[in-house]
Amino acid sequence: MKVGLSTLRGLLHENVVELKFRRRRPKPGISLTRRMLCTTCDEILKSTEGRRALHFEDTRQPPKFNLTGKNLEIVWDLFKQDYRCVSGDEVEIISVIPKDEFWHYYNENLYKMTPEQKETFFNI
Repeated sequence: MKVGLSTLRGLLHENVVELKFRRRRPKPGISLTRRMLCTTCDEILKSTEGRRALHFEDTRQPPKFNLTGKNLEIVWDLFKQDYRCVSGDEVEIISVIPKDEFWHYYNENLYKMTPEQKETFFNI
């Protein structure tokens, strides 16, 4: 499902969202799209578990460009464990995991994933 940036922001603020988008820099032999599990939900990221399991760190500086003018949102990528900019131009929502269900989902699914499984997830 494709959504606008304001809808995406609202979903990210309260949930973990699985997104699919076109790669900015295509890689030979790899899918032209990339998937990501991400969020901006403070209840998840700033929790003790979020800092420990997701290695979340607060930002130190605001971006040096206008996010809204570029139709971008800064999110925390759960697999890469870093900040990423997501463009609202061609993002597709694959699934939404409510914040109150996330840690169960994490323990049952994400925690057990091997690096190879994570890489496969990115490139489907």
